[in-house]
Amino acid sequence: MKIKGIIFDCDGTLADTMPLHWQAWQVIAERHRFHFPEDRFYSLGGVPSRDILKMLQTRTASLDQSLRGRAGKEEAYLPFLPQVKPIEVVVEVAREQHGKIPLAVASGGNKPIIEMVLTHLGIRELFNAVVTSEDVTQQKPAPDIFLEAARRIGVPPKYCRAYEDTDLGMDAIRAAGMEAIDVRELLATAK
Repeated sequence: MKIKGIIFDCDGTLADTMPLHWQAWQVIAERHRFHFPEDRFYSLGGVPSRDILKMLQTRTASLDQSLRGRAGKEEAYLPFLPQVKPIEVVVEVAREQHGKIPLAVASGGNKPIIEMVLTHLGIRELFNAVVTSEDVTQQKPAPDIFLEAARRIGVPPKYCRAYEDTDLGMDAIRAAGMEAIDVRELLATAK
């Protein structure tokens, strides 16, 4: 089947941000005196910060009302933004396909941060649409974010290929009926 549109996750797929998000979560954990293990953080790849905060608040009484929104975590992340590097093997796919077929980003991150990351990397102009956690009700592993990205670029899901770096994201792509490319496998073969 001919691919007519490509959709990319951002964090961990286009941009090497996951270690930086981990550092931001550690700032929040230290500030509010709670334990958030690294393996737990990585298992939640693709889950919006607001949903992670809800999970943490149900288990951690020390999280105060100021963390009800994700502003605290996102503010903790901003100082790390200049350190964001591209994941070249994936960014190269976007560059090669730019102008040939429509491209979109489908990220569980928040729109201002994702826009800043794409701009910082100098790749924002490659994408016809950027869909983030604010644009859909159900998050990964639900297919909604990928379906919305396909809708915005005007390509039926069955003609889309999507790139992801997490199990939740891979489940979401498959549930959307798209061809799924696991970035972790691309990175393993690129080494």
